[in-house]
Amino acid sequence: MADAKQNEFMKAYDACHDRFLRYCSSLAYGKMDVQDLIQDVLVSAYHKFEKIENKDQLLHYLIRAARNKSISIWRKQKPQTELTQLHADRLADQGVKPETVLDIQLLYRMLDKLPSKQKDALVLFEINGFSMKEIAEIQGSNEGAIKTKISRGRKKLAALMKDGSSSSVDSLMETLQTITL
Repeated sequence: MADAKQNEFMKAYDACHDRFLRYCSSLAYGKMDVQDLIQDVLVSAYHKFEKIENKDQLLHYLIRAARNKSISIWRKQKPQTELTQLHADRLADQGVKPETVLDIQLLYRMLDKLPSKQKDALVLFEINGFSMKEIAEIQGSNEGAIKTKISRGRKKLAALMKDGSSSSVDSLMETLQTITL
């Protein structure tokens, strides 16, 4: 019985592994260890797998669970500078230029200043490559509202980063799409 559940879970998870990993990486940047977040969410999802109605939408469930788990963790702890350095070191190991690493750190600090729904929509769309439709399903909204959140978020983010970044917001988002944090 347990083997059947495990096989079904792994089959559903295999289909969304890469996108889930990328989302968790972008969500956890500078705030928590990515592997801890992934492990916590997967263990929880596995235990609740029978209760998930649409198993083909496991990715949406995992994203909501990761977001909720991260909020819970952030409330309990202060930002840890060693995690930011760990993530910066990982980027440097991938050949990302030091000035780009600094711009990415600035981008994440500025993203934290946006309203949470705007930030989530931007991260899902710009960094993780989700479609407007998928984001609308994840956030329980409609595509028009998501387009508005993303547009307003881009404008706010560009204004926030205007003075502190050597790169444009668009080029930083493109860089983030091509690397794993």
